[in-house]
Amino acid sequence: MKYLLSMKRGLKMARLSHSLMELNSLLEKVRLLSHNYVLRYVECIFGRKLNGISPCVGYFCPALAKAVKTMKKGEKVLLTVKPQYGFGENGRTAAGDEGAVPPNATLEIMLELLSWKTVSDVMKDKKVMKKILKEGESYERPDDGTVVQVKLIGKLEDGTIFVKKGHEEEPPFEFKIDEEQVIDGLDRAVKTMKKGEVALVTIQPEYAFGRSESQQDLATVPVNATVHYEVEMISFTKEKESWDMNTQEKIEAAWKKKEEGNAWFKAGKYERASRRYEKAAKFIEYDSSFTDEEKQQSKVLKISCKLNNAACKLKLKDYKEAEKLCSKVLELDGQNVKALYRRAQAYIQLVDLDLAEIDIKRALEIDPDNR
Repeated sequence: MKYLLSMKRGLKMARLSHSLMELNSLLEKVRLLSHNYVLRYVECIFGRKLNGISPCVGYFCPALAKAVKTMKKGEKVLLTVKPQYGFGENGRTAAGDEGAVPPNATLEIMLELLSWKTVSDVMKDKKVMKKILKEGESYERPDDGTVVQVKLIGKLEDGTIFVKKGHEEEPPFEFKIDEEQVIDGLDRAVKTMKKGEVALVTIQPEYAFGRSESQQDLATVPVNATVHYEVEMISFTKEKESWDMNTQEKIEAAWKKKEEGNAWFKAGKYERASRRYEKAAKFIEYDSSFTDEEKQQSKVLKISCKLNNAACKLKLKDYKEAEKLCSKVLELDGQNVKALYRRAQAYIQLVDLDLAEIDIKRALEIDPDNR
């Protein structure tokens, strides 16, 4: 194994090859990316026994982080750690009544994994991290447009509370997902939570208040601040699903989502607009039970939503998806000039100039005055 460590099963007192500082002092605050672990450690230093329980939010040597990830809850192991994955050729100097670690020391550490907390990377770029403190119920989570009720406390890095809602007999804080009613990082994190879940969310400035100072209820959030929220999901009410709607309700819901998309597009919020157009199209995706009149209404809506979504994708530089959306429109209406022009724009960006030329010529044949 790369880390040159061996694991001996069973709870035995560990013998250190060389003196070792108390483990609690050695734990460096380097966060593991996947979990926070709670360990019981049993050490022997100069014949003196140490027993304790430590929250291991990081590791004091690479070997420990690697080993913990292979353990099950309640498992007890004895680790033998070679110098290059302990304190190396420099060792560690004594401090106070804590012993020194000589150079090139091989360490033996007895560990018991008591528990762990799941830590998830909400945005997949390590800028919104969510640690579950209490698991939620069931499997359902909010969608875009869901109204959620939460308790929350927002803190700065120094512990200053800048917002507190839903506590001390105050009703839960209510907001609608994906409506810019809270900062983006909190919005995205809450969307991953189940009813009854309690989580600690750490949000970097890019998904928090950014480069602007922001006056909140209890304190000012300075520029470029990383913020921390403790959030409890009390309940949420999802929008009515399409399978619970009759045909006319589906058409009305699609129109409503399309109008929401138009509003976000005008505001320059192309990602949010795109999601609205996608949701609108899903309401009327299956129209076999529609009347002839409803099928015609559905077709008009599908064309409009896909064309508008293609415009969003062009703005977002997602040219491949823009091309696919325009092609779907042309399957419904082969004479649609807007679809031909937008697909040609996508082809140009994809450096498929021959296909772009074909679409432009075809569009001009259909509408020669549109120049």
